[in-house]
Amino acid sequence: MLTPDVLRDAFDRALAYEPYVATGKPEHQENWHAFDQRVKLTEPQRTLLASFSRTLHVLAISGTWCGDCVQQLPFLRHAEAANPERLKVRFLDRDENLELAERVRICGGLRVPTVFLLNEDFEFLALAGDRTLSRYRAIAQRQLGPSCPLPGAPVPDDEIAATLQDWIDELERAHLMARLSTRLRQRHGD
Repeated sequence: MLTPDVLRDAFDRALAYEPYVATGKPEHQENWHAFDQRVKLTEPQRTLLASFSRTLHVLAISGTWCGDCVQQLPFLRHAEAANPERLKVRFLDRDENLELAERVRICGGLRVPTVFLLNEDFEFLALAGDRTLSRYRAIAQRQLGPSCPLPGAPVPDDEIAATLQDWIDELERAHLMARLSTRLRQRHGD
């Protein structure tokens, strides 16, 4: 069972973005850094994220070798930077944390990235992964190459923008779930 204690323990063991990326091979680190440089939050996205009044813990199960992780998880770093008081993002290597990864198989597989969205008490709000809808649409349209894109493979700017917006929407949805929680509203007097 994915109890708050289990999820808090996993979060506490997880790494922030830079230390996580540093665990990868040099070529993997290069791919992460290159993609991260292409991510730009819009002013409305930055404003929305800055407006969050509830803390969200975001726990990503990932692999530094994974193309989908490279091409999506830097979005979470940028979201966290827009509101570091309310968005706490951490990363776990899937292969070093199989006991958790096994609990959230997607379509029967150990797919990555898999992202837990948790409230301030580490209670489960939502699970996102392994690709957002915009990312699936773009890949389905191409229907070429391997089923998992290679790290460093070219990604069109419009796909980056659409996938970034998908992740912002997931974060907003989780925040609103926490914001509208009767228990948390009573705790915070709002």
